[in-house]
Parts: sequence; structure tokens; C-alpha cells
Amino acid sequence: MSLESIETSTVQGTPEAVLPLARSWLADGYGVALATVVETWGTAPRPAGAMLAVNEDGRFEGSVSGGCIEGAVIKEAQDVIKEGTPKSLTFGVSDEQAWEVGLTCGGEITVWIRKIPSAQYIDDLTASIPTALIFNLETGEEWSLSPTPDLSATVIEAAQDALKDDKSRRLVDTPYFIQAFNRPLRMIVVGAVHITQTLAPMAQMAGFQVTVIDPRKAYATAERFPGVALSADWPDDAMKALNPDERTAVVLLCHDSKIDDPGLSVALKSNAYYIGALGSRRTQEKRRARMLEQGFTEHDLKRISGPVGLDLGGRSHAEIAVSILSEAIAVRHGKNLRNDV
Repeated sequence: MSLESIETSTVQGTPEAVLPLARSWLADGYGVALATVVETWGTAPRPAGAMLAVNEDGRFEGSVSGGCIEGAVIKEAQDVIKEGTPKSLTFGVSDEQAWEVGLTCGGEITVWIRKIPSAQYIDDLTASIPTALIFNLETGEEWSLSPTPDLSATVIEAAQDALKDDKSRRLVDTPYFIQAFNRPLRMIVVGAVHITQTLAPMAQMAGFQVTVIDPRKAYATAERFPGVALSADWPDDAMKALNPDERTAVVLLCHDSKIDDPGLSVALKSNAYYIGALGSRRTQEKRRARMLEQGFTEHDLKRISGPVGLDLGGRSHAEIAVSILSEAIAVRHGKNLRNDV
């Protein structure tokens, strides 16, 4: 994946939000350090793997704590830029500090700060995604999972698991920390309808890169969907070009079989982890019959979540959008809540 394909995310501390700006600073000749959360206790507001980029002038992007230790981390990062030696620092967050950033009680956060050598380093990292970086927090050594480093089988397996689970982690009773770098989550929505106008920005806030497909050009406009990638191609062509993978949710909202079905056909042949389709149960049965006629099997059709979204009881466009995003997130984390709501 090229750096250009990583779009800015509204989720602070993610690679998509932090790495492009860090690379820009490096290309402009600034020294840059990356601070990464490697371990947390209590109610630390950011998970392991969250990052903060700092340049030598003190400008920063990202978050490692939600605000309660950023000032100290920025100062330490500037020292690391000058000295070149990585640091592992543990910060205690008092109950008072935690309350100020919206937590009920404090905790501890361990942050690993290292200097980034060059823009090429970030280019190489982003080009190898998906991968994991393995850090020895005692020696400062660093390895990438691609190619497989000369480390113990236990460490390699843990790195592979971190990448599969999409969760960075510290290996218990070892000096090793593993940071997972995956492709960004994507959501492809067929149908530039009112529900989509609410769903698209919410999904972006949740960390999805969103593309809206609708061949009706009057619907898919920048005025109706500011800051959202749009495609006016026919859904099957657009979907083939986007190539949904195991980190992609596909949502069909057009409610017109002439538009929804071509996109659905491609989605069912893809590795998309979630496929949701709008419509009543009767509409779903008609859709199911059409897909069977196209040669799809009952097993294939079990992948379709329809009516789309969790049954939260809401009926407004915004409430339906919330239910769709909720289900896409739940399925991503291995939770099937469809029968439990």
C-alpha cells in the first residue's frame, strides 16, 4: 500500500492519521519522533498501539492519552529527537487528571518514544502493510514481521496473532512489544440516499474509509456528501475496481434491485467481512430468490445481513444509520448480535 492510499482518519492516534503528517515533516527536513502506547493499566483512554507524532518544533499529531500526558510526552519526544536514543516511559494518571479528560479514575500508561530516521522509513512501512513491528523495549531493537525476523517462534506467533486480531500488545514477562499495522477498514455503500448521508460521516468517525456508489449522478454529489469518496459507475464495475477484502463492509441501501443487485453479486464473490442490505423481510426473500437464480447458494446468501443493521427499534434515517454501523462494528469484532437484540 502506498502512502498516498492512506487517507487521513478522524480517529486520533491511528496510523492513517499520524503517518502521513510525520512523513511530510521528515520530507521538509524536520526531526520527528513517534510515541506509542505499549502498555496500560486502569482506565487509560487510548489502547496499546495508539501513536503521537512530534516534530522538533513541538508540533504534534495523534494522541496517547486523551490529553492528560501529551504535554510531557511532547517534551520527552523532543529530547529523543535531539539525542537519538529511544525511551520507555511510564506515566501515572491521577484521578483528578482522569476526570479532566472524561474518565472516572486514573491508571498508568507506558509510552515508547523513538526517533524516525527518514521519510523512506515510513514509505517502507506503509508499503509493507499489513505487517507488524516488533520492538525490544530494553535494547531499542526493532524488527518487521515482513520478512520473518530471526526471533523465537513464540514472538513470531504473537506478532501474527496481533496482526490477525488487529490489536497491538505487550508480551507478558518479556521486553517485546508488537504493533500491528493493518490496511484501513473500508465501508462501501451502494446508494447515495438519506440514510447514507448520516452513515458515511459516522463511519468515517469510527475509522472506516467510505466510498459511496450511485450511478444516479444527481444523488452522488459532493454537496450531499462532503469529504466522501464518490463513484458514479455502475455498482458491479465500481465494486470490482474497489475489490472488497476481509477489512471491508459492504452496505446496500438503494432499495432498487437494478442498482443493488449488481453490487451484491460482486460483494458475495468477494472477501468482504460484512454485507448488509436494506429492505423488509419480504424484500429480502425476493432478493434471495434473484440471487439463487444467478447461481449463488444458500451458504452464500447466509452472508447477507438483511434487513440491514441491528434491530434497535429506531425508524428515522439517523437511527437506521446507527444500527448499520453498530452491526458492522460488532461483526468486525466477532460478535453476532443479530439474534440478541
